[in-house]
Amino acid sequence: MMAKRKAEEHIELEGKRKKKNKLVTPRPACSWVHFSREFIKEYSVSHPESSGLKAATKAASDAWKLMSLEEKAKYTRRAREVWDNYLSTAPARAPKPRKQTKLVTRCSPGRLFNVLQCLTTEQKDAVKSMGFGSLLGLRCRTLRRSLCLWLLQRFDTSGRSLEIRGERIPISPKDVEFVMGLAASGKDVVNSGPDDLIAGLRRSYNATNRGISVRLLEERLKAPEAGEEFKRSFVLYALGTLLSPTARLDVSPSFLHFLTNMDVIHQYNWGNFLLDRLVREVSRFRQGKQRAVGGCLLFLQLFYYESISIVGPGALVPTPMPCLSSWGEEEITEREKRERDLGGYGFGEVIFKDRCTNMESSEYRSHIDCLPTGKTSTGVAHGSVFEQEGDKIDAPNNLISSGLVCREIDVVTESAGTPCQNKEYGCNGILDYNNDHEETCIFSPCACPLLNCNFIGSSEQLSLHFSSKHWDSGRRFRYNSPLSVSLGMNEQFLVLQAEVDGVLFLLSKGVESIGNTITITCIGPSSSKEKFLYDIVAGRGVSSLRLKSLTEYFPGRVEGFPPMDFLLIPFRFLGYSGLLELEVCIWNSTELGADCS
Repeated sequence: MMAKRKAEEHIELEGKRKKKNKLVTPRPACSWVHFSREFIKEYSVSHPESSGLKAATKAASDAWKLMSLEEKAKYTRRAREVWDNYLSTAPARAPKPRKQTKLVTRCSPGRLFNVLQCLTTEQKDAVKSMGFGSLLGLRCRTLRRSLCLWLLQRFDTSGRSLEIRGERIPISPKDVEFVMGLAASGKDVVNSGPDDLIAGLRRSYNATNRGISVRLLEERLKAPEAGEEFKRSFVLYALGTLLSPTARLDVSPSFLHFLTNMDVIHQYNWGNFLLDRLVREVSRFRQGKQRAVGGCLLFLQLFYYESISIVGPGALVPTPMPCLSSWGEEEITEREKRERDLGGYGFGEVIFKDRCTNMESSEYRSHIDCLPTGKTSTGVAHGSVFEQEGDKIDAPNNLISSGLVCREIDVVTESAGTPCQNKEYGCNGILDYNNDHEETCIFSPCACPLLNCNFIGSSEQLSLHFSSKHWDSGRRFRYNSPLSVSLGMNEQFLVLQAEVDGVLFLLSKGVESIGNTITITCIGPSSSKEKFLYDIVAGRGVSSLRLKSLTEYFPGRVEGFPPMDFLLIPFRFLGYSGLLELEVCIWNSTELGADCS
């Protein structure tokens, strides 16, 4: 019996050893490791008096820091070759299902709330002058993370809507204006441009590659002054903590591009910017690019409260626009309690509220471009449900006769027309009541994509500017004809200009962990309707990668992860010289579906 037991223990021990000694293919080393291995061997031979591996590694680290990109290219290519071989030979592993049970976000209304309580009267007036006066009414200090996580699972980023109880609730910039009180009309916010124009601001805010410190901004906002420096710091802080936070703790330095001139801050379309950034950040989170969820999740939470009605005695009915000031901690706690009583989120009634406005301040009146002339009532009707039949909306007669400015309703008022805000870029349009001309204006400003140029104008003006001032800085091409282009390791984009009509396109390259992202955008206002079909082909030997898609419009350079279709090209497709060779074709008609070759 003893011998049998020893034999069983021996077999079990051998099985454990085999399992332990089972080799797993190690991940390839990076370029620094390839360099350090080679350097340490040579260093140990030439410095026999050295005190061992620690000194050699320190010398290798110092040498690596002093090397240029060209000198490091040898080891970078070696690491890429090893990595490509690893990817092609290593057995595929089934990804582990990831269940998000805890929400991680940098959206912190409490931090902004604390700063707002310490502002002086002059500083509050400065905030109002920039169009951010609605934030002064912020009463919510904490996010309901369980609700936000539930909403993220039902947020359709491509359709920009919430899918609740089988119903689709669309979300538009006007909803941002309704909930947050920020303007949903005006100039597009462009957070890109020549880096040298913001070099001074970056130094002023000690901006690093990680961003601008939130604590630094908090310290600066403690000062009593209310001038341009305060305004810029406040906008940065509001964006970084509430309106457009990223996955990082610090504030994105790209925001400095639209903060160079603080006199035009009130003219921007912040509603569209906030919604675009929310969609982008949620998309990056779902793609596994970041662990934290960026964007204004408070807007998503309050939008849900306003779109789902909780029926019951004593139910809270928030006041009209902006809803931000209607939801404090007590109101939200009561709302959450009623949600639990119904059985959880989504059990209320999906409603489409009239969302009327009755703001007396000039700040909100300038946002909606619908000033009354004495025939408008000051009464407010809230919570009404309009019955829709096709495209017709039946509203109570008393609302129409009172002249209230309501969502989805055109109310006739007597108002003198005002010129379009894009007048300086060539638009002669006149705005009348409830006119959304500026949202679709073809004269919306676009920025020159070149790093050393600060030109801003309409897409037509930009085309003329580029062909006259930068004719040697891009590539001219013909529609429906293939064009061979190459991008170096340090080139981020290439400007393409059509010979026929002068339309500008941007071939953008991004760098990710396993390769480059390539996309083509048309430089123009986001409201443009015409689309161009394009084709990108990257090849290496008998292998090739291809993307055929429609161009998206973007008013400048594309920074970060592309928010549109892109082609992912692994590093092994790079030539030995480090160049990325591509063949591009752009059609001037989406009806052309054949290859351009």
